[in-house]
Amino acid sequence: MACRHLFMPLRPLGARNSGLNFQYTRIRPIRPATIPAVRFLASQPPKASSSESISEHASDSASSKASSKASSESSKSSSTTTPPPDWEDNPNYDISHFSELPHTNFGVNQHIVINDEFKEALRQILWQFRAPIRYAFAYGSGVFPQSKQTPGSSSTTTSIHSKPPPAVEKAQGGTPKMIDFIFGVSYTQHWHSLNLHQHRDHYSALGSLGSGAVSAVQDKWGAGVYFNPFVTVNGTLIKYGVVNLDTLCTDLSEWDSLYLAGRLQKPVKILRDDPRVRLANQVNLLSALRTALLLLPPEFTEQELYGVIANISYMGDPRMAFPTEDKSKVANIVGNNLPHFRRLYSPLIDNLPNVSFNDPKCSDPAWAADSTANVSLAQDMDPVKRGNMVRRLPKAFRSKLYFQYQKKYQIPRAEFNKMLESASDEDATRINRREGGGFERRIANEPPEDLRAEVRYVIKKTIGWPSTSQSLKGILTSGIGRSWRYMSEKMSKYREGKRKAAEAAKDKAKEAVVEKEKVSSSSEEEKQKKP
Repeated sequence: MACRHLFMPLRPLGARNSGLNFQYTRIRPIRPATIPAVRFLASQPPKASSSESISEHASDSASSKASSKASSESSKSSSTTTPPPDWEDNPNYDISHFSELPHTNFGVNQHIVINDEFKEALRQILWQFRAPIRYAFAYGSGVFPQSKQTPGSSSTTTSIHSKPPPAVEKAQGGTPKMIDFIFGVSYTQHWHSLNLHQHRDHYSALGSLGSGAVSAVQDKWGAGVYFNPFVTVNGTLIKYGVVNLDTLCTDLSEWDSLYLAGRLQKPVKILRDDPRVRLANQVNLLSALRTALLLLPPEFTEQELYGVIANISYMGDPRMAFPTEDKSKVANIVGNNLPHFRRLYSPLIDNLPNVSFNDPKCSDPAWAADSTANVSLAQDMDPVKRGNMVRRLPKAFRSKLYFQYQKKYQIPRAEFNKMLESASDEDATRINRREGGGFERRIANEPPEDLRAEVRYVIKKTIGWPSTSQSLKGILTSGIGRSWRYMSEKMSKYREGKRKAAEAAKDKAKEAVVEKEKVSSSSEEEKQKKP
């Protein structure tokens, strides 16, 4: 049974956020977006009725009931917001206005709903930076809990945050955590020059060499991100990473490192949006969904699907090979954020021709808000359709996968290059529809386990070196003291996860013994009843 999960328009950004695109215009490579486009995030025309404004407010509130109601209302106008069928075949990344996106509500699934007060507290942190931030999101366990929330006293919270806003205390409960941010900027060196002048204490000794050295380390080493961890802004302990918008969009659309693309494949809270990044990230989410389908059997559950997607960015990550990450991290992320994953991916599932929800629970209009529901899905294993999925994988990632099969099939290099050229995404004279040919169908027709092994290998190869070099770069950019603190906290999380896993296994074994005793006792009673 097909299941549609449409989303409501976002509420307008208030006057406080009307400075979303604050920039020094003389140095901006992207022309400023018009105010109406920014204020409404391309999800609503500027002139809205009062009832529409109420609906927009509900869509970004903490109430799931209001969200579900607004979702059903928005389905009435879905026919007018259907994306052009060829937008993915020829995406135009050279855009600067939300009105240039494929359709009005394009990419609103990326805007995860969190508590309004908590969202405002996160936005206030951004306003403490005078250097212009074009795109920003908050992510990680400090925003999206990976375990059940427990009420805590303010004393526990202040042991991490010096003087956090009440909204942060309330959102994090009894488990206060550092909040992670990514800032997308237009000019790396200029941004660091301004930020060094305002927040010199955020930087390690590397900052004393100036913005030129800082930006060179950021752009030339690792995955192109510069992290400043364990800094306090607005009384809240945060870590923020700075990335050039071009680097971010390239990784999202081509998967050249999967470092940032992997983070955005999981629920994040976008605090400042950019049309070019929104378009690239929608491509990224579709690519993650297609990759997961190549790794899954014909029938699977939601948790299995989202688990595979969430695990993509951890394959090949060196931290997972050492005692620095909780081994149950992926299960915790998915299990505690299932409705958020639905918001990201269910509209995409609904629009793909080869996968659908296949569960009677989907007949209930409120199923999407049910965090306990784990509905079933089914995909079409037809080689033609799966070949099309292979063809539509991100460019850099797809090239690595093709190279693996070139070696496996022993295709001569000249013939292989000619084949790649004919299947190129770029075509100056026409839109080249990305449909799989004989080579892609041959790949898709491989035994499932062989295909999964090759895809996993390419994922690990894509992530391995950028993630390793980024981790090594952290010692230089964060300083020895902060790096040691970061590693110590990660190792502590690993030990805690290992302890919880052991306790869970112990409890499971006890339950099995009790169940066995019940069966044995029942059998004895049956024997005694017999004459």
